[in-house]
Amino acid sequence: MDSFLLSLVVGAFVGGIAGYIGSLMITRQMSIVAGPLGHLALPGVALALVFGFNIFIGALLSIGIGAIVIWFFNHRLKSKVHLEALVAVVFASGVAIGFLFLPISDAEAALIGDITRVNMTDLLLVIPLSIMLFFVVRFIYNKIILCDLSRGLAKSMGIDCSKYNLVYLLSIALVVAMEVKMVGILLTAALVAIPAVAARNITNSIKQYSFMSMVFGCFSVVSGISLSMITKYPPGPLMILVAFSLFLISWIFVKR
Repeated sequence: MDSFLLSLVVGAFVGGIAGYIGSLMITRQMSIVAGPLGHLALPGVALALVFGFNIFIGALLSIGIGAIVIWFFNHRLKSKVHLEALVAVVFASGVAIGFLFLPISDAEAALIGDITRVNMTDLLLVIPLSIMLFFVVRFIYNKIILCDLSRGLAKSMGIDCSKYNLVYLLSIALVVAMEVKMVGILLTAALVAIPAVAARNITNSIKQYSFMSMVFGCFSVVSGISLSMITKYPPGPLMILVAFSLFLISWIFVKR
């Protein structure tokens, strides 16, 4: 498959699922968590670059471990520290470990990504994982919102909020790991948050909101890759700028 077409297909799936899960993160006021979780990819990405295996696998391992550690402290130890603070603690430790191993010559690829380097292995991983994540997030969507609104009510309905929060964190970890090769460690939060915020400006229901978040995420990535081919600028930052343009348009639409 042509490298440009390969990038478009991989990007469309990752951008779509990033926007979809972003709609849930914005609803929970947790969009900022995607940034620190993205930074947790650094140790895995560094080891992948040193030992020559797939960046996605390295990022997934380190982010997944970090998400489990955050969940463990937040739920099993009954910590009184807010989730965002725990994320910051774990993320800072992960970044420190990552910089011990990250080759300076490969720092740019790790920090801003390069989707033009995706291969068939990435395609075969991303498509089934994106589809699986869509159905997982769709299943937990209302349950997670209910847990935020009233844990007591959720418990009375037989919903284990701790279990669903773990699934939720691992879903974010998987999405962020898939993003790393596209937009790098620094921009993962933007691809999750901006399409969802733009969608929220123009929709009136949860169903419309989650769907448009997915559409905007997909459009941002595909447009960013296409613009990169024309302008020769890095695709990662262009994806985010397209998403920001959608946000501005949606904001103007709401103002009117």
